[in-house]
Amino acid sequence: MALSHAILVCLTERPMSGYDLAKFFDTSIDFFWKATHPQIYRELKKLGEKGHVSSIEEVQSGKPNRIAYSITDGGRAALKEWSREPVALPLIKDDLLVRLQAIEYVDKKALKEQVATRLEAHREQLGQYFHIKDVRFSDGQPPAEDLGKLMGLELGIQNEQGWISWCESVLERLEADKQ
Repeated sequence: MALSHAILVCLTERPMSGYDLAKFFDTSIDFFWKATHPQIYRELKKLGEKGHVSSIEEVQSGKPNRIAYSITDGGRAALKEWSREPVALPLIKDDLLVRLQAIEYVDKKALKEQVATRLEAHREQLGQYFHIKDVRFSDGQPPAEDLGKLMGLELGIQNEQGWISWCESVLERLEADKQ
């Protein structure tokens, strides 16, 4: 998947500025797609050149004008075409997992600290996902247009719970191995 598709998906929610998109990434799709502000702005420019987004400048007093982007019919058509492409399994690139491959040669004290740090990060992320779920889906069954968002969020929750369980298990095993 390209960043352009993630941006188009986000813009199906509502028109957004580049800043709004970055914040939206942080609170909605961050667990499965990450992007920096500069990446988002570069991609918005390309999407505009392709006719997949349109933009309007909103005048603001006391601060710079805001440029709001909207998905166009061409952008919706591009999303539909993209949705027909086969999906691949995600690639995992994780320094921690590489270190575990050579566990007999790494500093185990440092490894324990790294796993503990990872554990806390996953606990924090899980809390954020539960907060999003409580705020956005507190009234039970979501409307049809939000069902996919809820399913993605539930996967994020399960993913974090799995990482938490795994990190706890690794720490226990590292503690038991006093070599």
